Amino acid sequence: MDTRKGIALAILLLVLGIQTVLSQNISRASFPKGFVFGTASASYQYEGAVKEDGRGPTIWDTFSHSTGIILDGSNADVAVDEYHRYVEDIQLMKDLGMDAYRFSIAWSRIFPNGSGEINQAGVDHYNNLINALLAKGIEPYVTLYHWDLPQALEDKYIGWLDRQIIKDFALYAETCFEKFGDRVKHWITFNEPHSFSIQGYYTGLEAPGRCSTVLCPSGNSSTEPYIVAHNVLLSHAAVADIYRKNYKDKQNGSIGMSLDVKWYVPATNATENIEATQRAQDFQLGWFLDPLVFGDYPNSMRSRVGTRLPTFTESESALLKGSLDFVGINHYTTYYASENATNTIGDLLNDVVSDAGAHAIPFDKDGKPIGDMANSIWLYIVPYGMRSVTNYIKQKYGNPLVIITENGMDDPNSILIPIEDALKDEKRIKYHTDYLTNLLAAIKEDGCNVKGYFAWSLLDNWEWSAGYTSRFGLYFVDYNDNLKRYPKNSVKWFKNFLASA
Repeated sequence: MDTRKGIALAILLLVLGIQTVLSQNISRASFPKGFVFGTASASYQYEGAVKEDGRGPTIWDTFSHSTGIILDGSNADVAVDEYHRYVEDIQLMKDLGMDAYRFSIAWSRIFPNGSGEINQAGVDHYNNLINALLAKGIEPYVTLYHWDLPQALEDKYIGWLDRQIIKDFALYAETCFEKFGDRVKHWITFNEPHSFSIQGYYTGLEAPGRCSTVLCPSGNSSTEPYIVAHNVLLSHAAVADIYRKNYKDKQNGSIGMSLDVKWYVPATNATENIEATQRAQDFQLGWFLDPLVFGDYPNSMRSRVGTRLPTFTESESALLKGSLDFVGINHYTTYYASENATNTIGDLLNDVVSDAGAHAIPFDKDGKPIGDMANSIWLYIVPYGMRSVTNYIKQKYGNPLVIITENGMDDPNSILIPIEDALKDEKRIKYHTDYLTNLLAAIKEDGCNVKGYFAWSLLDNWEWSAGYTSRFGLYFVDYNDNLKRYPKNSVKWFKNFLASA
């Protein structure tokens, strides 16, 4: 066993000892001074107005209009119309007592063709949004890329599969630094690159819908996810370098990346299952965070993927290493993992590539779920996962600054559920209470360096391949009555939680 593998297994066994902390009577005052609370969103899921003010089409516009994969056959042409209602929605954040709002900029609003001429109307919109947030005392956290690649770049050179994307993304990012960086102090280059590399280029279940199976018109599942991820990492490194050299000091900001992280626990104490659990984590979090901290992919990926895994030059590795000011973590759920040489349908849906040699499902050998299920078939409620993930990052990566950039759960959207009943979201209240309790234990008892928490999401919204069937919001959106917003009981809970400073 090589040294790094031995260290990783030791970390895993240490963190496995962490169990859920029972709910406590916590409040904002329980957390360290300066800890940031906010809500999160994404441009394609929220804005709507897809053909207004010069916005160019994106791969998600194309994908949602041309496939039968969206569960309810919907698209986000209107979404929750935040493009027109942002003033109203900012007031909702203010009423909640939130400190910050994480939103993404639509690349095709700034550059309708991905590069070339700037669309001033798009710049004006985000200036207005940022100024409106600051006027209410709400700090903007801006994601540069939340999956909505301009369709023009997909058409021009197949988007993230071509290294030209590095130059075009850098141009777009620097334009945002120039236009908004005097007021935006927190930048997130990418949201969940692991997720869109797998679902967009391995399973084909998300835009641009590429894979090797009959589900997709084109693609190569054995190579394309690794090429996409590689170009994403190089794009981040290039942009972080530009920011640090030209903007960071004068704008006094920071730059990071948001990574999706399921926690994995071994299905049994057998050595092969413990090792498979570590590989599952290597092929998820390690795929991106190892290069960003250590300068290269995990050893398990190098050995198992072989020549299909791209390599970094010495200068690229140096540029990647240490290119984060903070690590954004999107954490929702926890699964069991075991040794397995082949994938099941469940593995494919849950982002485990066959190269990992790991089988990950939310059920034990007797078929008992790891936790209570939310509406989404992938989301099981396991609060100790939050404490485990943050401890794992502390132990393996040297306790970097972490911000929980997404956490939440969904209820079903059903015509059979009256609005007054849908507003009674005690399950969501318990979810946030339990996950925050475990996060607090990670900070205060374990010394994890976590400085912020963003709930997904302020509003019910369009949830990618689930369409409008899934409700993650603190506010209920009535899709049948002009998108009217209604506070759920979780709004009252968060108000009380945040008011007790």
